[in-house]
Amino acid sequence: IENSHPLQFKYAIILGEAVETINNAKLINFMEEWYGTPYQFGGDTKKGIDCSAFTCVLMDTVYGVTLPRTAKSQFNSNTKIRKEDLKEGDLVFFNTTGGISHVGVYLANNKFIHAAASGGVMISDLDDAYFKKRYIGAARAR
Repeated sequence: IENSHPLQFKYAIILGEAVETINNAKLINFMEEWYGTPYQFGGDTKKGIDCSAFTCVLMDTVYGVTLPRTAKSQFNSNTKIRKEDLKEGDLVFFNTTGGISHVGVYLANNKFIHAAASGGVMISDLDDAYFKKRYIGAARAR
């Protein structure tokens, strides 16, 4: 633990996980770099980004996986998995405005990172009332 990077501690606290389990340096650095980026529908830069562009950039940068641009096409083009089988890097999908309209990337301990219209790039919990009733499913892209 004494050799852990300060960002490991930060995200261990946010995710409610042991520091030793927060060991994907690419993911930690990516989250730190993008956290708080404003939401912008159709945006794909740090000046403003929407949910599906955010998952595209995260998956490409951290995992080397290329995704299609929209949440619906990301859902349709990847392997569906059960909620109980979620692992870091899996995609989680929601119905926020009709059909598959929101996507995020699962982290750990029921938490996922996403670009939300309500606050930009943030970490939320799948059991938050808002997301719990809008959850559609999950998919594995790698």
